Amino acid sequence: MEKSLWTLGVLLISLVPCITSDIQSRKGTSKRVPRAVDSGDANDGKRCGYTFMVPQQRITGPICVNTKASAPSKDQVTRMDLENLKDALAKQRRETEMLQVVVDVDGNIVNEVKLLRKESRNMNSRVTQLYMQLLHEIIRKRDNTLEIAHLENKILNVTAEMLRAATRYKELETKYASLIDVVNNQSAIISQLEEQCLRVFSRRDPHGSPPLVQVVPQHIPNSQQYTPGLGGSNEIQRDTGYPRVRDSRQPPQGPAPTASPFRVPPVTIINEGPFRDCKHAKDSGFSSTGIYLIKPKNANSHMQLWCENSLDPGGWAVIQRRSDGSANFFRNWETYKKGFGNIDSEYWLGLENIYQLTNQDNYKLLIELEDWNSKKVYAEYSSFRLEPESDYYRLRLGTYQGNAGDSMVWHNGKQFTTLDRDRDTYSGNCAHFHKGGWWYNACAHANLNGVWYRGGIYRSKHQDGIYWAEYRGGSYSLKKVQMLIRPIE
Repeated sequence: MEKSLWTLGVLLISLVPCITSDIQSRKGTSKRVPRAVDSGDANDGKRCGYTFMVPQQRITGPICVNTKASAPSKDQVTRMDLENLKDALAKQRRETEMLQVVVDVDGNIVNEVKLLRKESRNMNSRVTQLYMQLLHEIIRKRDNTLEIAHLENKILNVTAEMLRAATRYKELETKYASLIDVVNNQSAIISQLEEQCLRVFSRRDPHGSPPLVQVVPQHIPNSQQYTPGLGGSNEIQRDTGYPRVRDSRQPPQGPAPTASPFRVPPVTIINEGPFRDCKHAKDSGFSSTGIYLIKPKNANSHMQLWCENSLDPGGWAVIQRRSDGSANFFRNWETYKKGFGNIDSEYWLGLENIYQLTNQDNYKLLIELEDWNSKKVYAEYSSFRLEPESDYYRLRLGTYQGNAGDSMVWHNGKQFTTLDRDRDTYSGNCAHFHKGGWWYNACAHANLNGVWYRGGIYRSKHQDGIYWAEYRGGSYSLKKVQMLIRPIE
């Protein structure tokens, strides 16, 4: 439509200067309007210009325009009509362009509506999926709630059972205490009988100390005593400011009934550190006794260590403790190497940890012993360190000072022995006889990692208690023992 209108407009504009004749009616007779004659050319006066038909409402015949007519005819097309037609055509063209823009916009809107419908379908699918997930989660939480309620019922039942067990345990403790009293009385009687036998056969120790019961043949190879200053000794003179009172060893006495030693000491855990050792922690302002995080020089890992600051001058690191028999010390090599037990009760720090500690500085060793009469004695050595694992953690000790007697001189310079790694000088395995790990010679004058026996004097096929031969003898199992080390100042 738009193309046809443009064509008609161009034809009308090109025929404006032409002279048109009168339009004859089809129903009437033919009557022509006189042709306009150009005044300049008489020969061309009879010429006429033709044009194409232009529809007003509907084109029914040809149209001629007379530019020379003196008066307009109602059937002739004037310039005004052409201008009006051009305006109408321009207006229709603008409306057509506007309609085209509207159609384009409507097409874009339709496409957007389609996309929105597609997204709406996707959203509905996602909402359905989320709803199903929420439904499954609600069902799962309901099942978990039921399971938690079931577990709570189990916990209540177990708690009730624990209370009943605690009641039975208290009853057993009472019975056990009465049995201990009987055993102690029997032990006292046995001790008196043994003294009488020794008196009869003249085997009593002239110095008043009990004899060391043999657990190996009488023919024991003599051990060479370790000489300080040789073989890599790090002996340094002891700290003379450490207050001690020299005391002589006491003969065995009949043990009196004692209260149960099973108790939980208050524990202080220091979350600072790590420190090089307990003295470093104390010098850093931490003077409480408790568990500290320690990392020696050149060590690859940390360790937890019980630091004892109640003993003058403080900064003591506990490497071994025996107090209640709660830990089993009859272990293999790897366990003794890494350490075991409860750090706030009975424990062994570990050979590798002790080696790392004692080889970063010069250390001294303090051994505290307590019998079943609550009497405490000590043995202090001016230097203490271990050789590496390649030398089976060989023991290096300095000079002795104390009131417990020197039972460690027998073990000085010896390698560590366990049930699965025999490094003693006896033909058998001393760890098998003494039920522990130690720097055995052939076999032991000190067995601080032996079996914890209650009551002191014990009877065993082998000498496997916790004993210190120079104090109370090998047939007396001590109540408490601890080994502590500290840098030498």
